[in-house]
Amino acid sequence: MRADARKNRDHLLAVAGTAITEQGIDVSMRDIARRADVGLATLLRHFPTREALLEALLRTSFDELTAKAGELAEGSNPPEDALVSWVRDCVAWTTEFRGVTVPMAAAIADSESALHASCVTLRAAGARLLARAQAAGTARSDIDGDDVFALIAMLAWLGDQPSLAPRADHLFDVVASAILTSTGNSVAQGERSARTRG
Repeated sequence: MRADARKNRDHLLAVAGTAITEQGIDVSMRDIARRADVGLATLLRHFPTREALLEALLRTSFDELTAKAGELAEGSNPPEDALVSWVRDCVAWTTEFRGVTVPMAAAIADSESALHASCVTLRAAGARLLARAQAAGTARSDIDGDDVFALIAMLAWLGDQPSLAPRADHLFDVVASAILTSTGNSVAQGERSARTRG
């Protein structure tokens, strides 16, 4: 890609990111083009569909969250802390891009979606962290990567609701506790207490 084309594409992605942060995932392509001070045809030449735009916009974040899961899995933190930390990071990210969990959930089931591969990779990263905690006996054995992905979507939805957002942190802790076994909860609580004292 030529340097000027790359610059134009990066500009469109930056504008789209701001628009989605402010207005949510349903912001129109026409509005994004207007904000970027280009014609709709120019936007569509770079990104022929909304999903193509989302995939390009979100791919970097997906890659970062996937890499973070790998770092947590290889780190010294207990498996249950690594899992909860990663889920928290995912929820925080999805809350920035209001409404993004809807196309992400749909993309998991649609192999033709431009978002499918990235979402599947992200889900697999979470599943590996979950399996690690399950192997340590600190996470419930009756949930899987699909459940973790769904819980992230649910918690992100809560954060999108103005009337519920003040309870989002509390409800995150409730859900995190439900993912862990009593052993995992006691270890995680001990870690939290130690951090608080420190």
